[in-house]
Amino acid sequence: MAADTEHPEAARRGPREYRTEELARRAGITVRTLRFYRERKLLPPPRREGRIAWYDDHHLARLRTIGALLERGHTLTGIAELAEALDQGRDVADLLGVGTPTEEEPIRLTPEELAARFEGEVTPENLAAAMELGYLGTDGDKIVHISRRLLDVSSALVREGIPLAEVLTAGARVREHAEALATLFSDLILRHAPEEDLHRLRPLARSVVEAELSLAMDRQLNKGE
Repeated sequence: MAADTEHPEAARRGPREYRTEELARRAGITVRTLRFYRERKLLPPPRREGRIAWYDDHHLARLRTIGALLERGHTLTGIAELAEALDQGRDVADLLGVGTPTEEEPIRLTPEELAARFEGEVTPENLAAAMELGYLGTDGDKIVHISRRLLDVSSALVREGIPLAEVLTAGARVREHAEALATLFSDLILRHAPEEDLHRLRPLARSVVEAELSLAMDRQLNKGE
């Protein structure tokens, strides 16, 4: 069938392209459902050649993600809002910065994997707040979290019953203090050492902050005794 035939130009370029019927078949949905999703703006527009619509693997991945989110109880309205937020989000280059040194490990996830980490808490509002904080960006169909450690801690707090919105609000406040501490230590080091030593000495600054935070938590715990 023509619907199952790979477009010859796509074969020469490399990425696979699909006509409407084949995309629907591969995603396990009907053509009518595919068109409905497109009308609801759950899918980016296809590439067109005359009256023929050509879809690619990004569309297929989005359809499979929609199916997985529906199975987890998300509504089409919620999925549409998430898709819009992701499509308008900053990309990975804006998130990480070109050539910016970091000790944190970014992690790439599908929307389905992110939803699984924060069951029922990945709302458009929380997604927008995380993007505003600089925690999240996009890389094609993937979501990029700037720090695996922050992602793990955030999801652990949510599993303990703390709403994600409050975790993000706390993160914004911590960011303010962290920026001030980073400025303090950077200024201290640069007053007495060349700029190239800043990266080498940053673990010392981190150790001071971790120790002081640990002592502060001790004081908070002792208040109740």
